[in-house]
Amino acid sequence: MSLTALERTDSIDDVAATMDAIGRRARAAARRLALAPAGVKNAALNAMAAALRADAPAILAANALDVAAVSKEGALASFIDRLTLNPQRIEAMAAGVEEVAGLPDPVGIVLDAWERPNGLKMERVSTPLGVIGVIYESRPNVTADAGALCLKAGNAVILRGGSDSFRSSHAIHAALVRGLEAAGLPADAIQMVPTADRAAVGAMLGGLGGAIDVIVPRGGKSLVARVQSEARVPVFAHLEGIVHIYIHAEADLAMAIPLIVNAKMRRTGVCGAAETLLFDRAAAATHLVPIVRALIEAGCSIRGDAETRALVSEASPATEADWSTEYLDSVISVRIVDDIDAAIDHIEHYGSHHTDAILTADEAAAAKFLAEVDSAIVMHNASTQFADGGEFGFGGEIGIATGRMHARGPVGTQQLTSFNYRVHGSGQTRP
Repeated sequence: MSLTALERTDSIDDVAATMDAIGRRARAAARRLALAPAGVKNAALNAMAAALRADAPAILAANALDVAAVSKEGALASFIDRLTLNPQRIEAMAAGVEEVAGLPDPVGIVLDAWERPNGLKMERVSTPLGVIGVIYESRPNVTADAGALCLKAGNAVILRGGSDSFRSSHAIHAALVRGLEAAGLPADAIQMVPTADRAAVGAMLGGLGGAIDVIVPRGGKSLVARVQSEARVPVFAHLEGIVHIYIHAEADLAMAIPLIVNAKMRRTGVCGAAETLLFDRAAAATHLVPIVRALIEAGCSIRGDAETRALVSEASPATEADWSTEYLDSVISVRIVDDIDAAIDHIEHYGSHHTDAILTADEAAAAKFLAEVDSAIVMHNASTQFADGGEFGFGGEIGIATGRMHARGPVGTQQLTSFNYRVHGSGQTRP
């Protein structure tokens, strides 16, 4: 089906009716999934992985059309990279779905149990959330990640990808549906919004008449701002990744150089890519020039404060806006700070509570940084590109939640569950 046909709607009323129907089907599917045995869910996931591999040519063909369209519009190279699929990335998607199948089932776990003096036996047991709405942009692999993770946790999911990845996401979704059907699970367990009309996003944010239990946005500032402003259901917020690396006075230079180049340049368009380097004044004379030179040689542009520019002539002036910019490109801002407290203050003022790292051999300094930096992920002597659910052993992620309620950090299967209390009695009455 062409993008034009998929996008076409006769009116806002048609979009509303379509979305309401999707919500009703998702709610019905969620009731079945909540009771699905682990073996059945795993069979579906393994069948999905097989279907992704079998459908690789069709997925790549659809993706080529998406990439050609955004390239014609002059999209940034980092944006095109996030959108682009290749055989290796499709295999990584399939392997990720299989990894999810191999994870422990997060549903039905007795999280705690105790007995009251009156003999009542209490249990807190993990349960699915219900129906999850995922709204995302540009990354077609989120289709597979979100579908697999939600299924494993017993949830139905409604996926609304961006118009730039419309064809790719639908091709991936078709493979997921085949996997569901092969295992005897309802196809409505993973639904893809069939229109690029923005009214569909508004309908999801309204909750689809109570059908959606939580929204997960994954995209740029404008998407997240709209979700936070309009959502009438709980949100697992995935804000931008203004990621800092603080180079402490006791940082090992030989370790720091390749680590920082990796953190910035491995993939510049991911949310865990480093965007700001903070050099301790005590390390600036020895560490700044070799680290920044290595970044320049790797193709990175530098925006520095006055002290940085005095040491590196190629650096351009950093503006106030640079300190709060997620470049998602081969650009990084550099500042010299007085000490660890100044670094933490800078991160608190300009950061997005996503991922921040310290490089140091001083364990006391590392402990202070890890305790005082209020981010979802805080790292010591590791590349910030590890800010990824797959790297955490979650088998992928829906996103990195930067809020503080329920889920924080990579949102995997465990974060996609809630719980209820189950009380066992023997005829007790309350006096």
